[in-house]
Amino acid sequence: MTSPSDPTAASAAPTEAAVAAREKIIRAAQGALKRYRVMAYVTGVMLLVLVVEMAMKYVFKVDDDIMRYVTWIPYAHGWIYVVYLVTVVDLWSKMRWTVGRLVVMVLGGVVPVMSFLVEKRVHADAEARVAQARTV
Repeated sequence: MTSPSDPTAASAAPTEAAVAAREKIIRAAQGALKRYRVMAYVTGVMLLVLVVEMAMKYVFKVDDDIMRYVTWIPYAHGWIYVVYLVTVVDLWSKMRWTVGRLVVMVLGGVVPVMSFLVEKRVHADAEARVAQARTV
């Protein structure tokens, strides 16, 4: 006979509290994924705009009278990248991924076009993990 404190004596079905806790964690992960997706696209677009601005300035040597209208772009990208990093760390911690995944996600905001590619892969992996968590 098992004692009430014996963990093997617990029933196999999860309690309502356990199901509610799991749903709360899943909703938090889905929210983090949505925020990450938005910031990945915004950061990717701003990075491409920054590349164009730098090409205008250093490759095509565009006149300073014109360049004064785009001087805000590096600053905007910098602040957007900071927000992107916050969403990356948030999603990474909720999904409990490896440090290697974190590094790739961080680099996604600095390498042109990489944020779009990384976002696609991260989104697919996160959705798979969430679907798997729902079936447990």
